[in-house]
Amino acid sequence: MRIVIAGGHGQIALRLERLLAARGYEVAGIIRKAEQGDDLRAAGAEPVVLDLESASVDEVAERLRGADAAVFAAGAGPGSGVTRKDTVDKGAAVLFADAAIRAGVRRFVVVSSMGANPAHRGDEVFDVYLRAKGEADAYVQGLDSLDWTILRPGALTDDAGTGLVRLEARTGRGPVPRDDVAAALAELLETPATSGLTLELISGSAPVSVAVKAVAGN
Repeated sequence: MRIVIAGGHGQIALRLERLLAARGYEVAGIIRKAEQGDDLRAAGAEPVVLDLESASVDEVAERLRGADAAVFAAGAGPGSGVTRKDTVDKGAAVLFADAAIRAGVRRFVVVSSMGANPAHRGDEVFDVYLRAKGEADAYVQGLDSLDWTILRPGALTDDAGTGLVRLEARTGRGPVPRDDVAAALAELLETPATSGLTLELISGSAPVSVAVKAVAGN
């Protein structure tokens, strides 16, 4: 199984790449800078250099061709301004979804954000971010050609993962280690029955695999 991850050098993406590679998957990560490649190789992933802010749908689709699943984990980052929230958090997500359809990749997992809402109000950078993520999520949710799952983690931390989470349509706010977000993404990728679900994730009391099986109806 080949999985292509957009935003391959992100903190969650690198963790996910390690997990998937350890499970025997063929993993590729899309990155903007060639110098990030060594970090991906160390995680067991193939680096693919491509700027999702300037690439065409066809260019992205070419990188996705032959993949069994795609994960959108790209983000403009906390230090970026309003413009890049629109070009990356929304624009690149829409582009990646369209490219997945063109490449014939049905399984599509999105790393979103708790509070993402296309109707979110406000003009501060974080307001624009939540609106952009919400607009991207709404776009993906409207695509019948994708077997999509959207994951909205709570406040991300660098604490060591516990493997214990709460995963539901609505969890309420709370923190969650990036380790546990990556673990949840790996399980979601392996659980097609979560297609069509938009889920929130915070730390909790259920092992990740149990939590994913529960939302999948197993």
